[in-house]
Amino acid sequence: MPKKTTELKSLSGKSIAIDAYNALYQFLAIIRQPDGTPLKDSTGRVTSHLSGLFYRTVNLVEIGIKPIYVFDGTPPALKEVEIKRRVKIKKQAAVQYERALKEGKVEQARRYAQATSRLKDYMTSDSKRLLTQMGIPWIQAPSEGEAQAAYTTKRGDADYCASQDYDSLLFGAPTLVRNITISGRRKLPRRRVYIEVVPEMLELNRILRELGITHKQLIDVGILVGTDFNPDGIEGVGPKTALKLIQEHGTIEEAVSTLEKAEFPVEPSRIREIFEHPRVTDKYHLVWKEPKGEDIVDFLCHERDFSEDRITKALERMIEGSKEAKEKVTLERFFG
Repeated sequence: MPKKTTELKSLSGKSIAIDAYNALYQFLAIIRQPDGTPLKDSTGRVTSHLSGLFYRTVNLVEIGIKPIYVFDGTPPALKEVEIKRRVKIKKQAAVQYERALKEGKVEQARRYAQATSRLKDYMTSDSKRLLTQMGIPWIQAPSEGEAQAAYTTKRGDADYCASQDYDSLLFGAPTLVRNITISGRRKLPRRRVYIEVVPEMLELNRILRELGITHKQLIDVGILVGTDFNPDGIEGVGPKTALKLIQEHGTIEEAVSTLEKAEFPVEPSRIREIFEHPRVTDKYHLVWKEPKGEDIVDFLCHERDFSEDRITKALERMIEGSKEAKEKVTLERFFG
């Protein structure tokens, strides 16, 4: 799929609608102790999500990016199979994690622990509370967060949509940015090798143009390969085969008529409908405000046991970076 790499700094001055659940799951998976245990406060509540959300948001604002976090609402009924599949995987990973710990295989245990991440209700409310205190706008989607993020971008209320999930393109995001919340130096799984993860940009119109298909046909390619609403896709059909089928036959209905085995949980048109006409809202107000330092320190440090010195220094960076970004935009407008 056509994409180009970029630098976070190049996105200064831009607003980005971020798939919040996608980001929070990344934080829960990555921010852990060497043995896989997540960060916790003195009462046992997990705080990995808050650590990731706070410091990553500070980094984004510091370089002049204006984040908007979009939270999932009620998932479409067709997503039930995928949700059950994920729960099963997490349960299996939890068993493997405990076994690896008992056997003293710490690195293996950490790998399994990452797959057990679960986003509990208090984590979502904690995240919204923190963002409000930081002066960062967030949107409650009626259904899929990435669909709402794509819609917000299409309306022009955000410059870009950010998620690790390519489904954002199926929802019509004009430009998808990946690796926004995980950019930086990262260790490759099962190897003692580190790589630099950089943001990637994918432009929907360019993808459609280079592949020679329409957006509706891109959705059909996705359905053939598998989406959250038909996770198994068509057995033996990968991205290249799916693209070739749609290019040759035009629609998924025509394409599957040429295959010996092609089963879907429901009619493909119902899955396509979710992507073409998702449940979204325009009832949101996007305003970036100054962070409430005292409230943040009270919440993160006094309630969740974060280091007050680290939080305070990060807030200073955020405020200073935000001021510099505003001054830069003002100068560009003046001389532009």
